[in-house]
Amino acid sequence: MSAVVMEAAPEQRVATMRAAVVTGPGQVRIDHVPMPQPGPGQVRIRLEGCGVCASNLTPWAGPEWQSYPLEPGGLGHEGWGVIDALGEGVTDLTVGQRVAALSYASYAQYDVAEAAAVVPLPAALDGMDFPGEPLGCAFNIFARCDIRAGQTVAIIGVGFLGAILTRLATDTGARVIAVSRRESSLALARDHGAAETIAMDDHQRIIDTVRDLTGGRFCERVIEAVGKQWPLDLAAELTAERGRLVIAGYHQDGPRQVNMWLWNWRGIDVVNAHERDPAIYAQGVREAVAAVAAGRIDVGALCTHDYSLEQLGDALDATRDKPDGFVKAIVRP
Repeated sequence: MSAVVMEAAPEQRVATMRAAVVTGPGQVRIDHVPMPQPGPGQVRIRLEGCGVCASNLTPWAGPEWQSYPLEPGGLGHEGWGVIDALGEGVTDLTVGQRVAALSYASYAQYDVAEAAAVVPLPAALDGMDFPGEPLGCAFNIFARCDIRAGQTVAIIGVGFLGAILTRLATDTGARVIAVSRRESSLALARDHGAAETIAMDDHQRIIDTVRDLTGGRFCERVIEAVGKQWPLDLAAELTAERGRLVIAGYHQDGPRQVNMWLWNWRGIDVVNAHERDPAIYAQGVREAVAAVAAGRIDVGALCTHDYSLEQLGDALDATRDKPDGFVKAIVRP
């Protein structure tokens, strides 16, 4: 007699999803895990995509302090998609609404986020990739730069963040000098309005070039967007007396040394432009939504490389190695 297999009633089934799990340095697998449930004040999002952030690279490389495996979906924090479930007490968002979210396990098919950290996307952005977290980060950094018309602004490191800051500074009426390593990055800077571009190859040559371009004054604003020691050293050298040095690079691979003599002598202001207040983060995302909807920022031109969830390792490697033309990787579940 053949066995009869009885399926569980729908309400008895445990809903699962696919999620990427980083299991060790340079190692990732796809697991089927229980679908997250939104708690009070939260929503669940069926993800359309998640951008890959350079901050993922240190855990991917395997520092001594990192423990494995990471949580399912972990490292992914640039997700967007459609709300498919509401937690208790959520009244200002609806199921079916397309949103960007500040959440932290978005290398998966679903993630949950606090309702206050969710930003609705208007119909004008339908079908458009929208990694809200880095877009909001760019707008918040720009707000802290205090860039004004007529200033000269040096931007060191032109990727996703540097390109957006180049556009915002140029639109303000500032003159942007972009310094970056790859020729494709310098072309990206020119496309986003940079008046001058300099290859990031020789420390003293860059200083001499910027001195010549500014009549010896250097730059009222300098944005360091790389996150390494040498670009930080270079940024200080390019900052004018009483100028502002904005640290936008994510320095996570160890301590840094600074030339305090130079900082003191020039009387520069130093701004660490990373936000930690979720409300300010969300406000930056809202400002980015408005700018993209108005056509000020072309996100599509910056999301250059597509990967499936199963290819997360390749996406992380590309973010590290930056193949020609690379700006940002998108992982699609």
